[in-house]
Amino acid sequence: MAVPAGTCSASRPGPARIALLWPGRRPQPGLGARRPASRPPRPLLLLMPPLLLLPLLAAPGASAYSFPQQHTMQHWARRLEQEIDGVMRIFGGVQQLREIYKDNRNLFEVQENEPQKLVEKVAGDIESLLDRKVQALKRLADAAENFQKAHRWQDNIKEEDIMYYDAKADAELDDPESEDVERGSKASTLSLDFVEDSNFKNKVNYSYTAVQIPTDIYKGSTVILNELNWTEALENVFIENRRQDPTLLWQVFGSATGVTRYYPATAWRAPKKIDLYDVRRRPWYIQGASSPKDMVIIVDVSGSVSGLTLKLMKTSVCEMLDTLSDDDYVNVASFNEKAQPVSCFTHLVQANVRNKKVFKEAVQGMVAKGTTGYKAGFEYAFNQLQNSNITRANCNKMIMMFTDGGEDRVQDVFEKYNWPNRTVRVFTFSVGQHNYDVTPLQWMACANKGYYFEIPSIGAIRINTQEYLDVLGRPMVLAGKEAKQVQWTNVYEDALGLGLVVTGTLPVFNLTQDGPGEKKNQLILGVMGIDVALNDIKRLTPNCTLGANGYVFAIDLNGYVLLHPNLKPQTTNFREPVTLDFLDAELEDENKEEIRRSMIDGNKGHKQIRTLVKSLDERYIDEVMRNYTWVPIRSTNYSLGLVLPPYSTFYLQANLSDQILQVKYFEFLLPSSFESEGHVFIAPREYCKDLNASDNNTEFLKNFIELMEKVTPDSKQCNNFLLHNLILDTGITQQLVERVWRDQDLNTYSLLAVFAATDGGITRVFPNKAAEDWTENPEPFNASFYRRSLDNHGYVFKPPHQDALLRPLELENDTVGILVSTAVELSLGGRTLRPAVVGVKLDLEAWAEKFKVLASNRTHQDQPQKQCGPSSHCEMDCEVNNEDLLCVLIDDGGFLVLSNQNHQWDQVGRFFSEVDANLMMALYNNSFYTRKESYDYQAACAPQPQGNLGAAPRGIFVPTIADFLNLAWWTSAAAWSLFQQLLYGLIYHSWFQADPTEAEGNPEARESSCVMKQTQYYFGSVNTSYNAIIDCGNCSRLFHAQRLTNTNLLFVVAEKPLCSQCEAGRLLQKETHCILPPPLPAARAPSRPVRAFSADAASLTTHPCPADGPEQCELVQRPRYRRGPHICFDYNATEDTSDCGRGASFPPSLGVLVSLQLLLLLGLPPRPQPQVHAHASRGL
Repeated sequence: MAVPAGTCSASRPGPARIALLWPGRRPQPGLGARRPASRPPRPLLLLMPPLLLLPLLAAPGASAYSFPQQHTMQHWARRLEQEIDGVMRIFGGVQQLREIYKDNRNLFEVQENEPQKLVEKVAGDIESLLDRKVQALKRLADAAENFQKAHRWQDNIKEEDIMYYDAKADAELDDPESEDVERGSKASTLSLDFVEDSNFKNKVNYSYTAVQIPTDIYKGSTVILNELNWTEALENVFIENRRQDPTLLWQVFGSATGVTRYYPATAWRAPKKIDLYDVRRRPWYIQGASSPKDMVIIVDVSGSVSGLTLKLMKTSVCEMLDTLSDDDYVNVASFNEKAQPVSCFTHLVQANVRNKKVFKEAVQGMVAKGTTGYKAGFEYAFNQLQNSNITRANCNKMIMMFTDGGEDRVQDVFEKYNWPNRTVRVFTFSVGQHNYDVTPLQWMACANKGYYFEIPSIGAIRINTQEYLDVLGRPMVLAGKEAKQVQWTNVYEDALGLGLVVTGTLPVFNLTQDGPGEKKNQLILGVMGIDVALNDIKRLTPNCTLGANGYVFAIDLNGYVLLHPNLKPQTTNFREPVTLDFLDAELEDENKEEIRRSMIDGNKGHKQIRTLVKSLDERYIDEVMRNYTWVPIRSTNYSLGLVLPPYSTFYLQANLSDQILQVKYFEFLLPSSFESEGHVFIAPREYCKDLNASDNNTEFLKNFIELMEKVTPDSKQCNNFLLHNLILDTGITQQLVERVWRDQDLNTYSLLAVFAATDGGITRVFPNKAAEDWTENPEPFNASFYRRSLDNHGYVFKPPHQDALLRPLELENDTVGILVSTAVELSLGGRTLRPAVVGVKLDLEAWAEKFKVLASNRTHQDQPQKQCGPSSHCEMDCEVNNEDLLCVLIDDGGFLVLSNQNHQWDQVGRFFSEVDANLMMALYNNSFYTRKESYDYQAACAPQPQGNLGAAPRGIFVPTIADFLNLAWWTSAAAWSLFQQLLYGLIYHSWFQADPTEAEGNPEARESSCVMKQTQYYFGSVNTSYNAIIDCGNCSRLFHAQRLTNTNLLFVVAEKPLCSQCEAGRLLQKETHCILPPPLPAARAPSRPVRAFSADAASLTTHPCPADGPEQCELVQRPRYRRGPHICFDYNATEDTSDCGRGASFPPSLGVLVSLQLLLLLGLPPRPQPQVHAHASRGL
């Protein structure tokens, strides 16, 4: 009978305590764990209880190793814990640094962060900042109304009568095909000189305004010239505003005619393609020009609507959607004999970026068939607007109908649903060139306080899908002063280079009378706007006193963040506003939902919660305590919050009044001291106004030293708090070198470096040569190891970051190391704080060898390995039996830290499922790890490859066979329609689809915003040791797992797998991008996979859609809490609705049309366009 494994005392360590801190020896090539002379046969696996591992049996007379007993592996775990703790106690210097702080107690004071006072002060400062902009806005709006009222209309005004700076003039002169070059512009365009201004991040001229006119509007028209004439007077008001408030940024007047006049003057940032910027389509203009909207768009898809007309309708709907903001609600339906939604949305949904994207993709799937049934379409729309069981705008209600024409007036439907109150406006759009009677369409609009428009061709789409805003503005104008309320927008990207901004808006009304004794004019002149850069608001928040994990944030009535450290959109020059919800900026839970609701309601509050936070590098999840405090920002729609960890209640404030000591400590910043004192990285903060910033820390330090030779830390141009704390921490970390590090031999204990980082902004790395391989952020507050160490007790291991498809680690020149860090906690007079983090950098190879010895049956490193005799039975260990036994240390994120397998050393830092998917799945299934999935709504993705990659013009319509067989098509003005389509297709093909031939040199074409799914893992509920079997039939594996005390490590011992049957399941820890198919109604939704991009993969992989992206159709069924603007102007008894429709639109540029006619006459062949996609131009 085989001897029980527990009796093999020769091969199992006894209860005697082993010596700590074995000096590490650099492993020589080929000096791995020694193997037995002959590898024993693999023992047969037996069934055993899940919590009791029985010894494995071997045939009599042969040497046999059994899987280690639980108490043996627990013993190995204690040895690992003791070794780590011992090294950190000696080299980390936690205790010594505490003593240094106490010895220098006279050099600093302990200050308290009082959350309520802090948040109220910051809210007051932001209110004052915005109030100054509000006063400037009101002066501008009042002046504009008076200037326009005093202006005398000139029918015979000429271009040469107007002097102004055309912001696009320089770009047009550079373009030989531009309109003005072709026609020979008569406008007197000013030529200006510009100076660089860091506040605007641009070259500007403070003496003039600049004018931008949309490309598709003729600059020489009488309307435009009169507009330029009277708005010129705004120039002096802009200048006076800046004199009163030098911090003002862009001041803009967006006219209802499309003209934009802004100050100070600067050249327009013209895109490579045709410039489609139109101020009336900007979110800030739309928000200021009308009250919130509930809109139902119904599209005629009867059989007569085909080819050109259907394409125009699809594009028109997409353009219409771009006139909606996050305060609006919308749904889109198609109708013939019956009506049905084009997407999966069955009711009104918020018109946010993601929902509008769903609609835009869905309308491309509309197919023309059947007969026209206006009644079905309108009944569907009215029922949508009457549904009171959903969240909606509850202000302006409207129906937008796109059709090619019809005879039915559906008066009975209007009598039933809308008369006599007419609370729903009806806008009708006759699309395409046809010979149908449009009188019924005009009647529908006029009878329901709406407007009738004609869209005969592509060129008429943009202007006719936005002019309905003039109708909605009527009640605002008639309300007068009551409607003159400043609104603040969502965050968006400024078109002129300011970065992220918010804009205060104020409508400008026409105060003229239609005639002597006539009614008051009810037209909106435009919207006045003033930008505020987010960076200017951030400067009002506490600077470095909140610690690495404390922060200020602000949200609006939609719950979107205005300020938040996680507001980091990856794309630039994006066309939509940045709408990051607070619950998406953080990891959502019930407590945060409650906080968000309270902030939206404008309440004050305070709450301490336990919550999950994502690490800065987005690889880890920590469960932490946080204190949330919030107050409303008066006179705005914003609410401000403050988040503080309990350990950031107090902070240090240096008091270096002794100038001799200042000089002494400052000398330790000089590179000449680095060889003896270690290398110093300083956080790139705004220490002084004249300090030149640099991304290179060596250069930044040089700039800092040069400035300090000219000024003192007490200079008025410098931030004294930052400077004093930086110099104090320089001296304190130098004392740590002197007391602890300098006399230690790091090589003896296999350490590549020791380091300390502080709240004051110092990171000291010793010895100096170790700085060559230091890759951590020089700003401690932006270093993942620093922030995680503050949030976690004990020692935090951080292996080098590796992606699955990157090259393995190169284990050469002793450069690959593992960071181990821990926070230094001080208790001063009953006040606890954590002002620093210290740590070591382990030599990967040496510690991998040491790990094998610590998890073996040897009592010390120099003891020979004991072999199991021919007739004895012993327990396997991680050194002798590394052919059969896998031993690893995995961190709390599931990343490999150390392994007893030499071939896995270059995989350290990879997610363990990529190393051993079978074992990682077992750890997850046994609750050692918990998975957290979230979505990053700010990611950037490469565009999908498109077909039709030639350089030919795109977006040009070619008649289909159905068109040729359609009598109505032939009997209409089809030729002219096709001609116009060709013209505008050449000009405005960027409306429909990006040209891939330009993608290479265009950053906007290379990347676009998308949603990334993120998956992280963190330790689950199991805190004790655990034994289990991975049951895979004939390939079962034993494993043992145990958390190491006072660390973020999991010690795992497992049998190596014999076969691959267990490799079916694999956990992923990566970002994936789901490209959703166009959402269709459930009855038509195809069951097919979609393509998902892997963020760390070079190729595409296929996954089921629900697993890779948030299902937008499900999300709208449980909308998040929000509040719209508190006032609504959708009705006025004195409104004149007699002006309710016309076919003509504002004239497009004649020069463009003439030149393109010539091109067509020369025989330019059109190319077919397979599919139409609408993309609105965004800018200012």
